[in-house]
Amino acid sequence: MEYENRDEWIIKKYQQDEATMIQLFVTWSLQNELDPVQLYQRAYPAQSKNEALVRAVEEADPTEFEISNETLLDVLQLFGNDDLAFVASEEIEKLDRK
Repeated sequence: MEYENRDEWIIKKYQQDEATMIQLFVTWSLQNELDPVQLYQRAYPAQSKNEALVRAVEEADPTEFEISNETLLDVLQLFGNDDLAFVASEEIEKLDRK
């Protein structure tokens, strides 16, 4: 494998994994009747509109598969989205109280 091809593969793989993480977050949010865009804005108020997130919301099918709270938090933390994981954990606590 050529060095340039390996770098391109790594970048593409990360982008695919990131897209999967976004899909999981959106699916979990919708399954729990939460607004994923609003949650994201709470976690990252200084960031501009996340186009990948908006696209994932438009394409989401929350009935496709179930996302557990633990899985969501693990995936978010794996990608370094600690602020979003914190906001999600706050919502999980609210859901658990219901």
